[in-house]
Amino acid sequence: MRGYSGDRDGYLTRLRRVEGQIRGLQRMVESDEYCIDVLTQISAATKALQAVSLGLLDEHLKHCVAEAVAEGGETADAKVREASDAIARLVRS
Repeated sequence: MRGYSGDRDGYLTRLRRVEGQIRGLQRMVESDEYCIDVLTQISAATKALQAVSLGLLDEHLKHCVAEAVAEGGETADAKVREASDAIARLVRS
């Protein structure tokens, strides 16, 4: 069971909302909407995805990483490294 499983419905709701935002962006571009309005909506969709990412990262740290650290050994090192790499990817994006 994944760490986010307890709030999976919440994550799915958020992702469906982002999906709707992206469809709205497509319609805005198809309709030749004002570029600043499109950029504003892109920013909103980006922030929504970032919120999902941070929530999933938090769940990963609380569940997967904490469990691996409690067990110790190479698995713990690998999980911490994996989490650090994920954080680095999020920071760069």
